[in-house]
Amino acid sequence: MESERKPSAVSDAGAWAMNVISSVGIIMANKQLMSAGGYAFGFATTLTGFHFAVTALVGLVSNAAGYSASKDVPLWELLWFSVVANMSITGMNLSLMLNSVGFYQISKLSMIPVVCVMEWILHNKRYSREVKMSVVVVVIGVGVCTVTDVKVNAKGFICACLAVLSTSLQQISIGSLQKKYSIGSFELLSKTAPIQALSLVLLGPFVDYFLNGKSLADYKMSYGALLFIIISCTLAVFCNVSQYLCIGRFSAVSFQVLGHMKTVCVLTLGWLLFDSQLTLKNIMGMVIAVVGMVIYSWAVEVEKRSSANPIAPPAQNSTTEEEIELLKEAATTNLAAKDIELGETTKG
Repeated sequence: MESERKPSAVSDAGAWAMNVISSVGIIMANKQLMSAGGYAFGFATTLTGFHFAVTALVGLVSNAAGYSASKDVPLWELLWFSVVANMSITGMNLSLMLNSVGFYQISKLSMIPVVCVMEWILHNKRYSREVKMSVVVVVIGVGVCTVTDVKVNAKGFICACLAVLSTSLQQISIGSLQKKYSIGSFELLSKTAPIQALSLVLLGPFVDYFLNGKSLADYKMSYGALLFIIISCTLAVFCNVSQYLCIGRFSAVSFQVLGHMKTVCVLTLGWLLFDSQLTLKNIMGMVIAVVGMVIYSWAVEVEKRSSANPIAPPAQNSTTEEEIELLKEAATTNLAAKDIELGETTKG
């Protein structure tokens, strides 16, 4: 049993590490690519389309080389999933544009309880008290270190609700589709990536123009910007694959908790690499968040053990049943013996 658990634990840790490293890396690369002090490539939706295009290309090459197998998934399910995923990306960008950074962070923090409620409604999944408490600690910690000013308006609120609901549904659907069609994470990604890439590359420039008033056709591409686009797309492949891996192996809630770990890493690296200000409030929030993540890991492990080792019935019940069977056998033997005795007496 221990030899079976070790490879699983190592692969689980590898999936987590890949997602954290690639996600943090892509945020740092995009910050240099999109910031005014960098290359000012302010086309986030189009860039996401490039990400999925490269991911789709990797999936195509992998299938052609025989490294992965293509399994049948109904086209309507792939289209539905891609629509939800694209709504998530567009909704997040619109929410960030229309709301203050503080309210945007609050909307992201609300995804964990929303995912919990949606999994309860869709899959009747319930969580232990320890898991709920640890999630609350994580949300409080990340809220303390990220939420500053909170300003909201009607349009921004609607976009934030759309983003939260579509993102939560997308992440739940990843695990559901993998289980429903017995398909691996990379195989599912290679089927959804081409649809998302095509739609985002075609519609992305129009969405970006609506968001920032800049046209992709007017952007002057440089070798530095092209290099960072390539780096961003390369990291996106690992980020997308690890996202599907993590949700397939664990749950959408666990993936959200992991997402807040990435927030802590981004704040720390921003302070180390970009001289971002790190206040005592930020540090306290990060410490609370990390403590919550440790508690969450412990709570999930306890939940797994309790479900893997159900309470055995009391030993007395099984002994009583055995005694009943023995009594029945004894009674049958006694009746047979009496029949024999009665027969002998009649003869005499």
